[in-house]
Amino acid sequence: MNDSDVALPDAEPLAAVVDLGTALRELIEVSVTTTVHPAEVRTAADLVRQVTERLAVARRPASQLSALDDPSTGRRVFNPVSGPGNGMAPPLRLRRAEDGLVGEATLGVAYEGPPSYVHGGMSALLMDQVLGDTAAAAGVWGMTVHLELDYRGPLPVGEKLAFRGRVAETTGRKSLIVGTIALAAAPDEPLVEARGLFVLPRQEKLTTIFGGITDASGEHRPPSRATDATAVEDE
Repeated sequence: MNDSDVALPDAEPLAAVVDLGTALRELIEVSVTTTVHPAEVRTAADLVRQVTERLAVARRPASQLSALDDPSTGRRVFNPVSGPGNGMAPPLRLRRAEDGLVGEATLGVAYEGPPSYVHGGMSALLMDQVLGDTAAAAGVWGMTVHLELDYRGPLPVGEKLAFRGRVAETTGRKSLIVGTIALAAAPDEPLVEARGLFVLPRQEKLTTIFGGITDASGEHRPPSRATDATAVEDE
């Protein structure tokens, strides 16, 4: 998908949200590594609460899409894996490759499980996103019904990781998508291998699942596809 194919929202609101997401990622990482005096930590906590109160004066309900989102093109600004406006997201950026998708991300100490290594559950979250995006990019999108991972080795925090996804098999509404995580310096030596089964729900089920979703204006607007995949860049 080319950027020119996507109807972008107003630049300033998007830039502001991305700026906040970046600042939150920096704050989260520092919050789990700081060694300042406890009094300084408490002062910081009070400041964060003040900011939270300031932002909370106007909020959308969970059933209402953000004005910055456009599910028809796959743009989800607050996706927890690849959304640039979400402080939880690394974020992961994916782009098309010859046989699927590839991408890179670096996970800091905030994502740590075993000391100095990424939490294994994060690998599952990341690969669910990679495989789902791969399916969507190939036009065989669906919802995750089964996901399994093989852990070949731990993922170090603070090092750039390489992600890959490709469609292994498609039959009717079902698609088997496979992918890997490796060090960017050694992309052909997988540390995590994943396989996911994605199924396109029948229309009546999609209506049941997304029947209460509205757009930013409050009008009923269920997603046109079952995945929450974010827009994929071209090489």
